[in-house]
Amino acid sequence: MKLYRLMLAPCLAAALAAAGCVSAQDIEGLQSQLSDIQRQMLQMQKLAPSKQEVANLETNVGQQMQSLLKTEADMQVKLQDLSSQIEALQAKLEDTNYRLSQLSQQIAASNQELKSFRSESAARQAAPAPAAEGTDAPPAPPPPGGGGGGADPKSLYDAAYNDYLKGNYDLSLRSFQEYLANFPNTDLSDNATYWMGESYYRQRRFRQAIEQFDAVLSRYPRSEKVPGALLKKGYSHLELGERSQGVVQLQHVIRQHPRSDESNLARQRLREIGVDAG
Repeated sequence: MKLYRLMLAPCLAAALAAAGCVSAQDIEGLQSQLSDIQRQMLQMQKLAPSKQEVANLETNVGQQMQSLLKTEADMQVKLQDLSSQIEALQAKLEDTNYRLSQLSQQIAASNQELKSFRSESAARQAAPAPAAEGTDAPPAPPPPGGGGGGADPKSLYDAAYNDYLKGNYDLSLRSFQEYLANFPNTDLSDNATYWMGESYYRQRRFRQAIEQFDAVLSRYPRSEKVPGALLKKGYSHLELGERSQGVVQLQHVIRQHPRSDESNLARQRLREIGVDAG
């Protein structure tokens, strides 16, 4: 409608000129302005997008938004999967660290027993064997569980200790008890008392084990078995659920025997149960 009016403008201008209202020069100027306006309108019509173009653009934008939303959802799923994998790896790492800690503790305990075995072997070799009267033959070892009144203390001790090493804890307990009943004041009496405690500990008879380790501490306070007795007494209390008593015993090991292998084991056990070893 506006374009139609613009097209009528020259006619109106001519009519005005004929009526003498305006000059021909004014009319020409007006026509020139109208022509410029027409050209500008045509250009604007060409540049203005059609409804179809706008609809297509909206469709494209909608599709891109849907694609972006799908991509975001996929990324969230991948992130969740990655988080689950990281948690699984962390759990495996913690399990591996725990197993390594247990293995380290077993190695240290084995080293402790090996050290004890070597020291005891050296002590037994250094101890003079009693000479038999009237013969050069060595005395026969006593039968298991038999009377030890006339038995050789070294042979009886060796038999008891060998039973312990073989895992025959009931036999080792009886033999060590027999040894202590017949030879209560030898150089190996403290060891016999200690290994009785170890035999009970291996059988998970922790209360009896604590009694034997206490016997080592009270009867033989200068024995080399004292650090081990303190350590295993602490272990026994922990196994019985007596945390505070166990922690105290392990701390005694660290304070009283700081350079011993048992001190390292005590520190490790305290760390495992979440106690500052100092």
